[in-house]
Formats: sequence, structure tokens, C-alpha cells
Amino acid sequence: MAFIDLLDVTAATSSGPRYLWLQGLIRTAIETRRLAAGTALPSERELCDEFQLSRVTIRKALEALVTDGLLERRRGAGTFVARSPGAQDASRVEKNFSALSSFSEDMLARGRRPSSEWIDRSEGSVTPEEALALGLSPGSHVFRFQRIRFADDETMAVEYATVPSWGLKRLDDVVSSLYGALAANGNRPVRALQRVRAICFGKEHAVLLGIEERDPGLMIERRSFAADGRVIEVTHSYYRGDAYDLVAELHHS
Repeated sequence: MAFIDLLDVTAATSSGPRYLWLQGLIRTAIETRRLAAGTALPSERELCDEFQLSRVTIRKALEALVTDGLLERRRGAGTFVARSPGAQDASRVEKNFSALSSFSEDMLARGRRPSSEWIDRSEGSVTPEEALALGLSPGSHVFRFQRIRFADDETMAVEYATVPSWGLKRLDDVVSSLYGALAANGNRPVRALQRVRAICFGKEHAVLLGIEERDPGLMIERRSFAADGRVIEVTHSYYRGDAYDLVAELHHS
């Protein structure tokens, strides 16, 4: 459905400045909930094409709505219908840091649709760094998985995982969920150590995630163990800071 179809064009007067006409259309659509909170607006270029207006006119209309608190700009993501104060941002994902679960499981538990875009899948001899992290001997065989992770087609993270070859039968075992493939081979992780670090994205990861270079993010390093105590997975994930929250339940000892 085109964005213009979400607006009641017939209800707005066409007299006066064009930016006020467009601003009124969007304002009415938000107030009548034709545009729900959190809805992403098309890019300025797409709005120019759809409404046959100049970019200056489009920008002037949107800026007024941002000032009024009806729209919000998210750096590197675009313009969205703002949420009411105190409302939870459904576009963000809360990760329970005390539970051992996969990305796919996290998304499905929140009603989001997980998907991936492969950057690379490979196998080969372990590197010295991998050998140390996985507790393997030099020359051991490993599988490597590099991909972009999505929730409802929105980029969430870039993930680099390495698994010892004893954990899977073959590289193609991993179609969508790594943990699902490990479980199918009887090697699902039962515990893990994680380290979280605040980062600013470099150019390579920013391009992959469709965000701006130097945008804030989280680097999560996970080292997971199988039931027999051997390391089954080492993963480095780079999450967008504007889309991911870490939550932990704390107890008094």
C-alpha cells in the first residue's frame, strides 16, 4: 500500500502553502490513528515522488511535526510516528541477559519475525585465537557463520559465530537458527559466559546495518558450553544501540 493511501486526501483543503497541506494530512492521520505509533514514514525522496513536491517542501512539513512531537527522527533509521510519553517502544528488543537463548528464540518470543542474510559461511582449520577461545588443538576443524540478523525485516545485528566441527555434521546444517542446528545434533549450549561492551560502529558494520558510522552500539561476546563442559560456540555480535536493550533480573544474596 502506498503511503498516500493511508492519508485522507479528500478531507484536506488544497489551498495555501503545500507544506501546510501535507503537514495537515499527516497530522490528521496520526490523530485519527490511521498512522499508528511507531510507523515508519517513507524517505524524503520517496515522499517527493509520491506527492510530486520538492524536498524543501517535504522537509518543512516534517520538521514542524517533529517539533510538535508527532514525529521523531531516529538517526540512521528514518522518521517515525512518535509514541506517547512513557509508552514502550515496540521497535526495540529487550534481551533477558540471565537467560541462554538464541537470537531467533528472542525474536519469536516477542512476536517478531527473525531472518538472516548470509555474509559468509565457511569451514577450515582453527586460527590461534579460535583455538584459545574454543579450547581446541592446532589444526582442528571449525565451521564459521557470518550474517546480518533481522527482526521484521529491520536490521538488528551483525553476528560472527565459530563452532567446532564436532558440534555439527556439516556446514549446511545451519539454515536459520544456529542453536536449532546444534540442538538437532545433540549439542545445544547449556550455559554461557557473556561480555558486553559499548561501541561506536565503524564504517564496515554501519554499511551492513544501514546506519551511520559512529552510531552507538553493543558488542556482545558469548562463549557457550555443551552439557559435557566443552566449548560449543564462540560468537561476537554487534547490535544496534537504538534497537536493543539488555535486561537482567538481580537477587540479593
